[in-house]
Amino acid sequence: MTIKEAQEAVDRWIKEYGVRYFSELTNMTVLTEEVGELARVMARKYGDQSFKPGEKDNLGEEMADVLWVLICLANQTGVDLTEELQKSIQKKTFRDKTRHLENPKLKA
Repeated sequence: MTIKEAQEAVDRWIKEYGVRYFSELTNMTVLTEEVGELARVMARKYGDQSFKPGEKDNLGEEMADVLWVLICLANQTGVDLTEELQKSIQKKTFRDKTRHLENPKLKA
């Protein structure tokens, strides 16, 4: 699935099952909540914390939830995520062409 196809699939789902998009502000808040849930799993899986009884390692599910809400925000604000990601890659390539290669902190 391409990013464009994902944006279209989320839009179809919202129109068929979701009634309508939540407001942009609500979705921004939901995105923040989802990022927090992802952070919790990361802290338990890769950090110093352990999973509590009943918690599960659902890293992919939490990442997908973050992506879902981000796509909702893009759809309702008219952002083409494919185009914006391509521009971001170009910007980072131009700006950081040698920055990371020359960073002694990144050398093993």
